Parts: sequence; structure tokens; C-alpha cells
Amino acid sequence: MPARNPPPDPNESLRLSKRMSELGVASRREADLWIERGWVLVDGEVVDTLGAKVLRGQEITIDHAAQREQANKITIILHKPVGLVSGQAEDGHEPAVTLVVPNNRFASCMSRLVYRPEHSRGLAPAGRLDIDSTGLLVLTQDGRIAKQLIGETSAMEKEYLVRVEGALPHAKLALLNHGLTLDDIKLKPAKVEWANSDQLRFVLTEGRKRQIRRMCELVGLHVVGLKRVRIGELKLATLPVGKWRYLREFERFYAVPRIY
Repeated sequence: MPARNPPPDPNESLRLSKRMSELGVASRREADLWIERGWVLVDGEVVDTLGAKVLRGQEITIDHAAQREQANKITIILHKPVGLVSGQAEDGHEPAVTLVVPNNRFASCMSRLVYRPEHSRGLAPAGRLDIDSTGLLVLTQDGRIAKQLIGETSAMEKEYLVRVEGALPHAKLALLNHGLTLDDIKLKPAKVEWANSDQLRFVLTEGRKRQIRRMCELVGLHVVGLKRVRIGELKLATLPVGKWRYLREFERFYAVPRIY
């Protein structure tokens, strides 16, 4: 029987902001800001000193002002087209956030939110797409969502449809599922299968740089098109290329454990 990790020690001391991030209360950056503002309480007492330590067993609560600020954080679902970069502008290419303007809002967006210019500020990609890839891109002001999707401990599934050229014998398809190494690091198990005669479906729980394209190169395939269609339980669905919508209050990203 494999050894199990011991449970966390409730008497272990660690930074308050780190503990808040562990609990999913806020990102570490957001937590530090709230601490400075006096919005964080430990066992009912305000803690406003950056770097303050707490025990795992202590109770952490946040002020209503922090809750209101967090509730106003915006998350955008965008169908990124080819030719735009996910994050900051680079090499003359515009960032995807430039599409978040009223004229590009999806006509069938069900959110009651009325667009305001501040909704486009401070948006960061929670999981990137290459410039030559298209599909589902999440842009968010909410550090909790970013951590859930791309944090070190995230096991969130991402699903892609990948159009390829070249032969793929069964043995090499098996390698795509498990057995490849990139940059001397063994890749986590994936789920790769044929979606149709020239398109593969990839489901990954990690996101190395240009991972799918490099995986395909290792088995002799050339990628001619790559589209992300799902992150967790959120699907791209009918969102048109270049259009965006708000993440609705009831929508959640869930990592669904699967055995491959």
C-alpha cells in the first residue's frame, strides 16, 4: 500500500496571505491588499500587518467590504481568434483583451451586467492560448479563479480539438496518452483519441508551453489547427470567434477526476 501524506499540522505557522490563498479565500496579492486595509480578521481580531503569521487551526474571516469588492470582480469568456496573443502585446501582435468592447459582446450573453470600461481593466488570462490557436480563453480580475485554473495544484481539465496531418499508428497514439517527455520532464497522463478522420481530441490537466504541438511533433504529426473547447465544466459552445460574454454567477469551473 502506498504511503499517505500526513495531514496538515493545525499548529503549523505560515503567512496569513498564504493561508488565505490555500483556503481559496483570495489570491496572495489580493490577501495582502485586504490585510493592509484592515479587512482580515483572525479569531475575530483585525490583522493589518503584512507578513503576519497564523496557525492552520485559526479561524480567518473577511470584512463585508472585502466581500463586496470580490463580488464585483469580472470574469470574461472569450473565443480567441488566431493572430492575437493571450496576455500582453508582443512582437506587434495585439492582446486578446482588446476584443472586450461593447460591440463584440455576444448577442446571446445572458448576464444582466451592463458593460463599463472598468470591466476591461486588470483582466489577466487564466490559461494561455498560442497566437496560432483559437478557442476558449478566460480573462479574469479574480485571483481565486486564476488559481483554480492555473495554480500549481490545479488539476483542471482542458479539452482541445486538434486538426493534424500525418500517420498515427496505435502505438504512437498510446504514447500521446502517456509516455512522452518534454524538456526532460515526463508529461502527466492525458486522454487523446480520434474525433474524426483528421482531428484528434486532447484532454490535458497541465499546460506546458506549446505542449500539444510539441507532443504531436514527437509522434510525427503536423498540427494545422488547434481549438480549445472546454475548461473544467465550462464549454465554448456557440460563442462565435472574436466574441465575449460574462461568466454568470451560477457557472463554476470544476476539475472532474477521471481515470485514464
